Amino acid sequence: MSDPSKSTVPPRARGASASQSTTANGRKGLLIDWGGVLTTNLFTSFHEYCVREEIDPAELGKRFSADPEFREMLISLEKGTMDEVAFEQRFAELLGVPSDGLIDGLFAGVQPDVAMVEAVRAAHDAGIRTALVSNSWGVHRYPHDVLAEIFDGLVISGEEKTRKPAKRMYELGAERAGVAAEQCVFVDDLPFNLTPAEELGMATVHHTSAETTIPELEALFGVPLSG
Repeated sequence: MSDPSKSTVPPRARGASASQSTTANGRKGLLIDWGGVLTTNLFTSFHEYCVREEIDPAELGKRFSADPEFREMLISLEKGTMDEVAFEQRFAELLGVPSDGLIDGLFAGVQPDVAMVEAVRAAHDAGIRTALVSNSWGVHRYPHDVLAEIFDGLVISGEEKTRKPAKRMYELGAERAGVAAEQCVFVDDLPFNLTPAEELGMATVHHTSAETTIPELEALFGVPLSG
């Protein structure tokens, strides 16, 4: 999931040369984030919510970047130690909006990134082991029918009671993909989420768009992933 309080860097594959093939570098597993990677940009949707509710978008951004109370709430939500209703009530008070349906309103504009979803499907069909590693705002909004088709394992923070960048999330991803960590490639849109994966020996790709990520993955795995 994206975070506007963190700066972005140009996309690049780290931990292994993007020119190496699966045979050359032993990469057999793909671990990948959901929000902002396999979906459209979350903060575009959040901005649209602010416009609809006549909230200054800068106010929402300030909560993410400089409000310790909100950050504590968000971490608790992602770990599943705060339920959605409690989060919505407290966050609504900070924003001065109704709490009912707040999370759904924020995510109303989020859609699957079809190219990225189909790239994961192509990887899975090619025999690459796949796992979702995602920080969640509740666990019921994921398209579980699609996830069942394209992933060998799921690691969703609200179910695990931990969140990225805790190393356990990445270890679980490798375990549920059924490959060693050093055989995995991890993809996320937040650079600071890549560091623990690299420390476990994974190659990493910083995602900014399907147009850059898919070719990097094709180079790393040595298989075509786009139509």
